[in-house]
Amino acid sequence: QVQLVESGGGLVQAGGSLRLSCAASGRTFSNYVMGWFRQAPGKEREFVAIIAWSGAHTYGADSVKGRFTISRDNAKNTVFLQMNSLKPEDTAVYYCAAGIESLSARNIKYWGQGTQVTVSS
Repeated sequence: QVQLVESGGGLVQAGGSLRLSCAASGRTFSNYVMGWFRQAPGKEREFVAIIAWSGAHTYGADSVKGRFTISRDNAKNTVFLQMNSLKPEDTAVYYCAAGIESLSARNIKYWGQGTQVTVSS
């Protein structure tokens, strides 16, 4: 069993930065592919970024490439999302997810409770 707790959200002006953290409980954190999703009001949840269990491979959605960076520290059971050059359209609740081999709908095993990110123009 893995529990995920996000933190680091808040209100920031456009062009600013935030760093989200996702702390995981359980001793098998390093076995999971980790990632971030977000959901804006009235919209479906969308993929943001993914990182392999080793941290060697990452991938981000086109909308965040060059601005967001995902990383993980398996020794601290934590995954991060560094968000730079934030835009108002990045406003959403951001969720951390843990999956087996991928972050497809059927492979995601755990979700965090979400953290609100609001970017003002």
